[in-house]
Amino acid sequence: MKATLPRIVIAGTHSGVGKTTIVTGIVAALARKGYAVQPFKVGPDYIDPGFHSLAAGRPSYNLDTWLVPEEKLAHNFSVLADAADVSVIEGVMGLYDGGAGGVSSSADIALRLEAPVVLVVNAQSMGQSAGAVALGYKMFNPQVHLAGVILNRIGSDRHAEMTREAVESVGIPVLGIIRRNAQLQTPERHLGLTPVTELSPEEVIEQMREVMEESIDWDQLLQIARNAPDIQSDWRPGVAASMDVRIGVAQDEAFSFYYPTGLSYLQSQGATLVPFSPLRDRSIPENVDGLIFGGGFPEMFLETLTDNISMKESIRQAAAEGMPLYAECGGLMYLCRELRGFDGRVYPMVGVVPAVTEMQECLQRVGYVTATARRDSVIATSAMQLRGHEFHFSKLVPDDADTFPWAYDLQGTRQRESHSEGYAEKNILASYLHIAWDGNEAAARHWLQSCAAYRMR
Repeated sequence: MKATLPRIVIAGTHSGVGKTTIVTGIVAALARKGYAVQPFKVGPDYIDPGFHSLAAGRPSYNLDTWLVPEEKLAHNFSVLADAADVSVIEGVMGLYDGGAGGVSSSADIALRLEAPVVLVVNAQSMGQSAGAVALGYKMFNPQVHLAGVILNRIGSDRHAEMTREAVESVGIPVLGIIRRNAQLQTPERHLGLTPVTELSPEEVIEQMREVMEESIDWDQLLQIARNAPDIQSDWRPGVAASMDVRIGVAQDEAFSFYYPTGLSYLQSQGATLVPFSPLRDRSIPENVDGLIFGGGFPEMFLETLTDNISMKESIRQAAAEGMPLYAECGGLMYLCRELRGFDGRVYPMVGVVPAVTEMQECLQRVGYVTATARRDSVIATSAMQLRGHEFHFSKLVPDDADTFPWAYDLQGTRQRESHSEGYAEKNILASYLHIAWDGNEAAARHWLQSCAAYRMR
């Protein structure tokens, strides 16, 4: 399959240069101009795509060659971008940063999609050096098509002139000059930006749009995107299964970390997904054959989750009846017996996992991992391997460490030794591991079969 798909990657020199603000503003401005713009995010991030989606008026999707096999990348991108006039892809961290060896970095994705790159340079406290920075990123890997630079946090007209001249003197066009503007800062907390599910971000997105509209060279930007070569994809999806099951999916402000393509993959295999809210609903949905609790920020809603006693009782009842329960990160924290918050107080949670999770002041683990199942579970057989990632500020403390049924051995791409993680017992699997269902098809099939077996019983 060959497709003509205008596209551009907007990457940064490092984290914190303003990529999400700039991409969200560009996406919103293009949408206001009448373009059908498809946003994407490189890497496993859950939060940035929420801002993109509001700006574009359509879902934003993750592009990742660790969570989803690399041979699927071009096909998946082509399908998702097919109806758009232009695709805008936000990078992750710095241009060349990813997993070990640069796997799933912005540069890696750009090369695989033959997409031109626009580099965001934070030029605050920088003059002529802006040219050296841009040239260094261009020459580090000449195969990456660095097509332009956006200069961010410019302080004055003279500063703008000086940095523009420096970048253009090394043969790289400047596509935008953005002045310092404290009002464009998005709210942050311990895992990064605050999710849009907890905000009313329309006003700040409108400010982002207005700033980008007057700061970006739109003719150059769009021309660069349109000059991207046709994409060739030879991968083809297999025949879809037909698993007639209904699955409840916890979706609210506390549980919002899901990959849209992962949920879509479950639906493509025959599952009907039924959203529910552990914060507001009194019980789980009726007539479901399994429950999924995604990641999120339950630690920010502890009193509400604690007070919703009927919801917790309905989950405990479903677990006692043998219904399959699958939980990731925030979902694990919710299914544990207790959660100790940042305030030091202990809050009673569902209690189907015999452990306590405790919030910590610093990040506990982050990065891509390979998970080897230590025992049979609702998503895997013993010794099966899955790919995913970890990112959490809490730690799991089992009630009895000697008998605790650990779910996985996790091996990080940058770690020398593996570590035990998660809980797998009978019909419950809860862990810090985040996976993409479409990248772990065997696990998805096993999960749906577990739900189907419960339905038959």
